[in-house]
Amino acid sequence: SISLQLNASDDRGIDIVRGPILSFASTRTIFKKGFKLVILDEADAMTQDAQNALRRVIEKFTENTRFCLICNYLSKIIPALQSRCTRFRFGPLTPELMVPRLQHVIQEEGVDVTEDGMKALVTLSSGDMRRALNILQSTTMAFGKVTEENVYTCTGHPLKSDIANILDWMLNQDFFTAYHKIMELKTLKGLALQDILTEIHLFVHR
Repeated sequence: SISLQLNASDDRGIDIVRGPILSFASTRTIFKKGFKLVILDEADAMTQDAQNALRRVIEKFTENTRFCLICNYLSKIIPALQSRCTRFRFGPLTPELMVPRLQHVIQEEGVDVTEDGMKALVTLSSGDMRRALNILQSTTMAFGKVTEENVYTCTGHPLKSDIANILDWMLNQDFFTAYHKIMELKTLKGLALQDILTEIHLFVHR
């Protein structure tokens, strides 16, 4: 094989470098020309020792092997490793790209998803397809049917009606009454304060 694909989050330590990666990179292709390719997903999950070991492997076998490191957080990749790579940044996916893929998964898995449920999946995933699929799976397992309310409840995210109520209390009730009502809603639904503030900001600027 001329390619090796690994998920670094499965084995974060130095053994993954000294084992399968070193073994693959150190052998040359006999009947095929060109480079071998190592694809390392979740590379930012690797320990610093493992990343230093990987840096040395990259330096040693650069003539016959190329390395593709995929990560979520560039800051968790050591500078010595970053300097040996060309960096490509990918922005969040647009709804136009996400919806067809989600519809394909929904059809293949036979999941019951309403129109507002689909919108909620796209909104809460913020362009992250993996997060959208995780929310889809979690909501299906918890409720069976994927609706807007079920998606927001499953993720512990405040509903639009919750935000509307909070704003109404803030504008029309005295401070202590509004405060106690908001805290009661927050506790009852297990909402995070950061999510409430984010949704209020989005609601006001719509």
